[in-house]
Amino acid sequence: MPDDTAPNLVAATPAHTPHTELSAFVPSFRASAPYINAFRGQTFVVVFGGEVVADETFPNFIADLNLLASLGIRLVLVHGSRPQIEKLLAQREMESRYHKGVRITDEAQLGSVIGATARARARIEAALSMAPRTASVAPIHNRVTSGNFIVAKPIGVVDGVDMKYSGEVRRIDGNAINDCLKDGDIVLMSTLGYSTSGDTFNLTVEEVATQTAIALKASKLIFLLDTPGVLNADGSVISTLYTREASEIATKAPQASDVQLYLSAAVRACQKGVGRAHLIGRKLDGAILQELFTRDGVGTMISVDSLDNLRPATIDDVGALLSIIEPLERQGILVPRARATFEREIERFFLAEHDGQVVGCAALYPFPEAGKAELACLAVSADYRREGYGERLMKAIEKAAKQQGINTLFVLTTRTAHWFIERGFKPATVADLPEKKQALYNFERNSQVYVKAL
Repeated sequence: MPDDTAPNLVAATPAHTPHTELSAFVPSFRASAPYINAFRGQTFVVVFGGEVVADETFPNFIADLNLLASLGIRLVLVHGSRPQIEKLLAQREMESRYHKGVRITDEAQLGSVIGATARARARIEAALSMAPRTASVAPIHNRVTSGNFIVAKPIGVVDGVDMKYSGEVRRIDGNAINDCLKDGDIVLMSTLGYSTSGDTFNLTVEEVATQTAIALKASKLIFLLDTPGVLNADGSVISTLYTREASEIATKAPQASDVQLYLSAAVRACQKGVGRAHLIGRKLDGAILQELFTRDGVGTMISVDSLDNLRPATIDDVGALLSIIEPLERQGILVPRARATFEREIERFFLAEHDGQVVGCAALYPFPEAGKAELACLAVSADYRREGYGERLMKAIEKAAKQQGINTLFVLTTRTAHWFIERGFKPATVADLPEKKQALYNFERNSQVYVKAL
């Protein structure tokens, strides 16, 4: 940051700010640094409906988008206009009709669709151009670009219903969008597309966003929805889903609901090369920042099945398991175990496969009477390290532990403490272990103990 702005920033800090607030701010800001560095230069496609544009918190959301742009993130914004269209149609005494969650746009209503979409877009552009409310900070001027980036075609007749001027994406001009992003522009896209014959079609926001993210090979596709994310049976947010799991949830969700539409779109995008998709709640102020710059996030992240296969081990896998673990045993990183031990405890192991080859493993040893479980034998073949296999195996163990009612995971390690610390484990002592594990603790090995609340 330029030196001439530093005094202003210091002056802007209220003199009465409690020390505890500053203490909380510093570690959280430091923790965001790796994400800031990783996201710089990456393309994010952010999707939000007209409800976000109409909400009183919209200025805060725009401020967050401006902040992302200032950090060097290349932003493509895709907005919907459903409430604006509904309001304009009601004023003109026209009835809205839908088929399978898609608006049937006839010729009489097309003008209202175009008009309402243009008004929503104008409000977004104006908000993005607005100077920050903090006078001590130099204004950030982001240039916003819109254009006919979408070649559309009519949906046609579906189940005997003529969808008229409702359309679908034929092609996204990814090169033109990338040219704008390279120039530092924020690209703003609506749900209007144009055919080669000059017709205008009304498209769904999720399809426009998905096809755009795929065309740009975006790092992230981010949906804002009414719920805080994808919820499980008890109403809490599911923080991480792989595409296989997400597809199953989407098929069971109510038809045309945010979760069904956006989760299905997220799965398609990830399967077509988009790095990650996120579903976050539009009603939580700062949700997009919390999701992107904190370790656990606040919504649901979807990624393609990161391993060709992640599965429980069987007795036939003992040989492959030993080939991964034995080199680490020789180095003293893992405790030596006899083959008979692996055969006897094989059901405790999870395996990671790549192209049919076992490349990693991890084991779960529960102590249900204490509500704790051990993450043991986490190992990845040397040729496949630094590719995320270890972390995904760890998450599989965490998920299995939760399903068994375990609330605390612990590890014993002599050489890899920092890896676990970086993933949320905290230092502990032998006394924090379940009594049965304490009785088995090897004081000569002097392993360090780390725990993580689930």
